[in-house]
Order: sequence, then C-alpha cells, then structure tokens
Amino acid sequence: MSTRPSAHSSGLARFNAWPPDLAEAALLECCGSHRWAHRMAAHRPYPDLETLLAASDEAGYDLAPADLTEALAAECAPCLHHDAPRAAHLALRAAHAAYESRFGHAFVICLDGLHPSQHVNQVLAAIRTRLAHEPDEERSLTAEEMRRLARGRIIELVTEAGLAPGPFPPVAYDPR
Repeated sequence: MSTRPSAHSSGLARFNAWPPDLAEAALLECCGSHRWAHRMAAHRPYPDLETLLAASDEAGYDLAPADLTEALAAECAPCLHHDAPRAAHLALRAAHAAYESRFGHAFVICLDGLHPSQHVNQVLAAIRTRLAHEPDEERSLTAEEMRRLARGRIIELVTEAGLAPGPFPPVAYDPR
C-alpha cells in the first residue's frame, strides 16, 4: 500500500496527540482485541510509522487465544463490490458459512496489493484451501492474517488522520 510519507508523518503526529480513549477506539477498528488496542494506545507516542507497525506486529504475536477470539468476533466476512455478479455473492456466502461452521469464526484474509477484480477468486480459493486445515494450523494462519489486516488498517488510519480536519479520529476505516 503506497501513500505519501507526509500524510503518514502528519497523521502519526495527530494520532499520537489523540486522547487515549479516542486512540484506543480508533485502534479497535484496526484489530478488535481490547487488550491489543489498549497496549497500542498506551505505548504512544510512536516516532515513525515503521515503529508503530512493528509495535502492532509485536502486540499481535502476544495475543492470547481469548484476545484472538475477541478480535475475530469483531470481524465480518469480506464482502464484494455491489457490481459483482449475484452468483459470486452466493458462492462467497456459502463458502463463508462452511468456514464459520468448521472453525467457529469469520474467515479473514488480507487482500492488500490485489486488484479488486481478483478478490472473489482469491477469497474463494483461500477458503477452499483453508477448509482442509486442521484447527490449530488454521488458527495460526488466521492470527497472521489478522496481523496483516491490522497493519493495513493502521496505515489507513494514520494516513486518514493526517488528512482529517480537527483533533478527532476519522470515520472508521472498514476495508471489508
């Protein structure tokens, strides 16, 4: 994901200046674990985006199983653009239902770097592959996807914070 460094710098400065409760609320939109969001907000200020992203990764690796469960409960299955064919919507709905039935949580995947026209095929192929995983293997992969999603959402948050007027966080970014 490529954005202007100045947008990151000014956005990071604003993010660092937000009151703790607002920063934590914005971070909960990046990862639905309260423990993760609290830790990330409490460790401000971050000197640069790379440090913020490294802290996000570290906090993600430290999530206890209950924290990951909480974060997954906040996730929605990725959706398609409204102009996608009805058959694609139905196929994804059925695949997500099968996944949730097998693993007990929403399917998560980071689609950063992929053109939207590739999303349907990528999600369907990933669900098919991941349905064959053992629960422990899938939980590990899901945790990695959550870390990747959090990174992309933080980049968006910090970029939008640099462009948003006023001292408050922007409207929550939701790539789903």
